[in-house]
Amino acid sequence: MLDRILNWGPISRIRRNHAMEHATLNLLAQGEKRLMLAGYSDMHGFWVMGEISTDLLQKAVDEARLRLQNGESGLAVHAHCGTNYAASGVVAGSAAYLGMAGGGRLIRSKWDRWSLVVGLVTIALIFSQPLGPYLQANFTTQSLIGRLKVTAITRYQNRRVPVHRILTIDER
Repeated sequence: MLDRILNWGPISRIRRNHAMEHATLNLLAQGEKRLMLAGYSDMHGFWVMGEISTDLLQKAVDEARLRLQNGESGLAVHAHCGTNYAASGVVAGSAAYLGMAGGGRLIRSKWDRWSLVVGLVTIALIFSQPLGPYLQANFTTQSLIGRLKVTAITRYQNRRVPVHRILTIDER
């Protein structure tokens, strides 16, 4: 059932665009360590926010697509993906909740549990580290992008941060 959902048209497109976004950002980070970029994927493509030339971005997108199609699935996992932060947040928040369970209503009772909660959250954060990349590799991205093709890259400039819109289609 989960496989059907993950491979359903719109979800599959988002996951493959997410993989392209990550691969692009990973390749850009390899080439230029000082770039500060962010991305966001949807069914129609993805966005890249930050100061980068359209030509450099185009080259990275093209290389990302080619390398994903050639099986470099590791490029679809990004160290700074929101999935990593959300996974760690859920695990740490759950540990904190459990640590406070039975603590009573008095502030003093809650403060008495502070060291327990800090310890539980620390352990939770340590053990949650592999969870985000696992979720990316298996649920939020799809490195097998198939015949996903980039149709346009458009640069938008607001007051401070340039934004590029990368549009894709699925050539099935």
